[in-house]
Amino acid sequence: MGSVSETYFDGATAQPPHPAARDAYAAALSEGWAGPGRLYTLGRRSRMLLEAARQSAASSLGVDPDEVVFTSGGTQAVHAGVLGVIAARSAPGPLVHSAVEHSSVLHAAEWHASRGGSVVTAPVDRAGRVDADPLAGVEDASVLVVQSANHEVGTRQPISAIAANAGGVPLVCDAAASLPWETVPEGWSVLAASARKWGGPSGTGLLVVRRGVRWRNPFPGEDSSVREAVGEVDVPAAVAAAASLRAVVAEREALSARMRVLTARIREHIAETVPEVELPGDPVDRLPHIVTFSCLGVDGEVLLTELNRAGFAVSSGSACASTRLRPSHVLQAMGVLSHGNVRVSLHRESTEAEVERFLEALPGIVEGIRRLSR
Repeated sequence: MGSVSETYFDGATAQPPHPAARDAYAAALSEGWAGPGRLYTLGRRSRMLLEAARQSAASSLGVDPDEVVFTSGGTQAVHAGVLGVIAARSAPGPLVHSAVEHSSVLHAAEWHASRGGSVVTAPVDRAGRVDADPLAGVEDASVLVVQSANHEVGTRQPISAIAANAGGVPLVCDAAASLPWETVPEGWSVLAASARKWGGPSGTGLLVVRRGVRWRNPFPGEDSSVREAVGEVDVPAAVAAAASLRAVVAEREALSARMRVLTARIREHIAETVPEVELPGDPVDRLPHIVTFSCLGVDGEVLLTELNRAGFAVSSGSACASTRLRPSHVLQAMGVLSHGNVRVSLHRESTEAEVERFLEALPGIVEGIRRLSR
């Protein structure tokens, strides 16, 4: 979890490895390294481990095992889910997605548009929530893509209401942000998630395509099944992902309650002690572990650097991530302050003492940056 002096507050990007993931991976590595599609004994052992992992993940999600596919990560799950549903249409209509989806959805939409497809972006309100009927006025949509909750500000989306209004249009739900913390509302057709969000291995994701949903391979290769289309599976990683998901589902109710107390404390203290600050996202109907705030007149990259120097690892959805140098599309779509932005996202090992140290340090750091920029 980084150096001893560093407090990790970027759990929305990746949770620290769950003990269940470590144990399961180590146990599976000696038995599950061979190709699960082979007929020899080692291959059969790998296949048995993979099927057991699929059954375990299905049980955690409340779906059938044959609906579950392990992928190389959340991005592959999103791309395969969204583009595969479109490919199954004989005459594809618009791809409709909310304005605050993860970049993997936006990239899938760009890819679809570059090949002559149409894309419709559904707006959100100031809290970051899409309307319960985002298909209103859209004719013959091929697919609707709406996340279960936002990865930058934590706002939950009305998935059940959206599904009820979808009129049979397949609903692809990116559940990466919410799955470790709460159940996903009913009504979705395809679900995508990333194991590192719940303490499983990086480079492992989940794609769930419900029975009856039409899907066709959108990638180069044969018109294969979903499992064949996503390619070879890292069996020990799949086993670790399933084991840690099972453990997280068992503990998430109590953990979510504890996180909600801590994030409420963060929101309250920042609002009271940091002048000219905005805390975007729904203050109540949100994920329990995310707090985002934006400081007027503060350079986000400088703020992240100073917080890191003070021993806090946080992230930004703003222009200041050195790899992206552009404002957060989520905050822009919400119409809120998008510079000087910091996302604090807790994880199961986060403590009250760590939160209090952060809150003690933050006002002085913000004031110091503002003083130097005057």
